[in-house]
Amino acid sequence: MKLLKSYFELALESNASDLHLVGDEKPTIRVEGVLQNVEETDISSSDLETGVFGMLSSEQKKTFLDELELDFSYEIGEVRFRVNIHRQNNKIGLSARLIPKNIPTPEELRFEPVLENCINLLDGLVLVVGPTGHGKSTTIASMVEKINQTRKSHIITIEDPVEFTFEDKESLIEQREVGVDTKSFDAALKHVLRQDPNVIVVGEMRDPETIATVLTAAETGHLVFSTLHTSTAAEAVERIVDVFEGAKQKQVLIQLSAVLRCIVAQQLVPTVDNKRVAAREILVNTPAISNLIRENNIVQIQSSIQTGVKDGMVTMDNAITKLLKDGLISKETADNRIGRHRKI
Repeated sequence: MKLLKSYFELALESNASDLHLVGDEKPTIRVEGVLQNVEETDISSSDLETGVFGMLSSEQKKTFLDELELDFSYEIGEVRFRVNIHRQNNKIGLSARLIPKNIPTPEELRFEPVLENCINLLDGLVLVVGPTGHGKSTTIASMVEKINQTRKSHIITIEDPVEFTFEDKESLIEQREVGVDTKSFDAALKHVLRQDPNVIVVGEMRDPETIATVLTAAETGHLVFSTLHTSTAAEAVERIVDVFEGAKQKQVLIQLSAVLRCIVAQQLVPTVDNKRVAAREILVNTPAISNLIRENNIVQIQSSIQTGVKDGMVTMDNAITKLLKDGLISKETADNRIGRHRKI
């Protein structure tokens, strides 16, 4: 088998977003959303395991052997990969996401006015949601970097693992990695409010404890950015509420209705020049939306997005239609996407 590093270098040379190495399977990369084999021969499971274990510290090996899952960062020169190793069919598997060295600007990402306004917020919760691999971290990194460039803030990120790396400009930035700098999202968040932050970035809201602490942080005068794996803005609200029960659920509804500023549901769609561009559904927490959340009337959120154009809200169908009008995507792509996201 090639040295493991050579597969990462190949992914870089191919401008791939992802690298997949699975024992006794062909090595695969994803380029502009499409998977492609890079060799015709399978990778030996034993060779892959030897190579993977050679990348790990003794503590990481122990964690993987105990948990059978591990997330970590891997660097080649100045380029970082977010790596996950796991077991499948009693063989090792590796998935690596390339993290671009340069953080794209809001202009490059075609931010809508509402997203640009989020950069100027001083408190509240901004959520970016969507499937894995659809640019959620990139969108948040772009907003954080703009804050870094334009105002004096203390920014603390809690990530698993750290993805984009920031250099202090106008702001002071601390980046904490779960498993390296802190034991868990929950553990870090319990102490973060004593660290005098203005802006907090939470890589993912995974559990009730993390969600509850994020809401409290946003409630106490901090600007918090985070992500969820849901397809729509309404599903994001539903996910947050459903992890709690009884009286706690009512409390969370009240908190969320007060602290939420915006939810961006994002997906990357193929462009006419074989790249990808973000289509974004945007929910703005107007008084009407806040009331729907407080009353747990989530089923009405989608129709409120449709009628909230004057407040900067955008449905996914309208976002895709605009990409078509701007000549960025084909009619076939638009036809295949429009109407697929009306789940609630």
